[in-house]
This record gives sequence, C-alpha cells and structure tokens, in this order.
Amino acid sequence: MLTVKVILILLGGYLLGSIPSGVWIGKLFYKKDIRNFGSGNMGTTNAFRVLGKRAGIVVFLMDMLKGSAAVALAIILHAPFNPLLAGIAAIIGHVFPLFANFKGGKAVATSAGALLVYNPVLFVIGCALFAVTLYLTSMVSMASLTCFVVVTILAFLMHDYFLGVIGLLVTIFVFIRHRQNIKRIENGAENMVSFGLGYQRRQQEHKEK
Repeated sequence: MLTVKVILILLGGYLLGSIPSGVWIGKLFYKKDIRNFGSGNMGTTNAFRVLGKRAGIVVFLMDMLKGSAAVALAIILHAPFNPLLAGIAAIIGHVFPLFANFKGGKAVATSAGALLVYNPVLFVIGCALFAVTLYLTSMVSMASLTCFVVVTILAFLMHDYFLGVIGLLVTIFVFIRHRQNIKRIENGAENMVSFGLGYQRRQQEHKEK
C-alpha cells in the first residue's frame, strides 16, 4: 500500500504539471496555438508575447499553481517522502506534458510554485531578485537563470541540503532548456521586455546607429 501511495502522489504531481495552460488558454479564448507563434514555447513568456498581458498573467498563475498544488497534495496526503519530490514530478510534467505531446515549457513558473509551498521565504527572496534583475537587464531569461542560481546557493547556506541538491539539478536542467536564450544573451540579441534599464540601453544604442 505504501508503494501505491507513493506512485499515486507522484503520478498526481506529474498529471498536474502536464496541464498545458498556455496551449489551452490560447486555443480556448484566442483560437491560437501559441506553439506556432513567437518562440514556439507554451510557457509564460511566449504567452505574454503572443496572447498579451492578461493571458500571460493567467498562464503564469496556472503554471505556478501546478507546482504549488503538487507539493501541497503531498503534504496533505502525508506522503512518505519529501513533498518537494511531488513538485519535481510536476516540473517534469510541465516540461514533458502528457496532454501536449510531451513538448512543454522551461519549468520556471512551475518550479517557483513548488518553492512557494515548500519554502515561502526563499520564494519571496527569489521574486525580489527576479524583479530587480528584470529591471536591470530587461531580460526574463536572465532574471530566471539568476534566481535559480541564487536560490540554490541560499538553500545550501540555510542547510537545507535536500532543497540545495534538488535546486542544483533543476538549475542545470533549466540552463539546458535556456541554451538558445544564453546564446542570444552572449550575442546581445536576446528578447527584452519593453521596460527597464536594459531596454533603455538597447533603444539608445539603436538611436546612435
């Protein structure tokens, strides 16, 4: 029975993560499959780019909720393992969704949702760091990558070695998922949001040319 419980909780986390929020919102309300536009990704950033601010916020909240719900489910059901593992199952589901041909997002929002329930303090620190980095660089990818690195380091400093190890593995995976973004950052060609110091600098550079 214990093995069955473990399987069901982890499967539940995976299925929650597999809900393709961006795809469903796009098709249902905008008659668009966001995977055919922009970056081709079904995550939050592409939802903002293709569907607009309102849809982007909804997709972000839904993707984050998947991670939060998975961890909360493990806690409520008194899972015989660290509840963060259910969050990892949701992250895997988000990246390789059963309901979207196993082609999903980059795991940022779902990871944040899992962290929110598991360690709210680190979540708040991560959000603050994300906001500051986004303002300085105007790059969602840079802000996301910076948060994963710093939160992982802080987890080790706080002696939560389980979170630290999981964070390290997820960070490596997120960097791999963002490899094209990293190349564009290195080449000075990464997409920017239309605010912040980075955006202002790029606009100024274009005027000077």
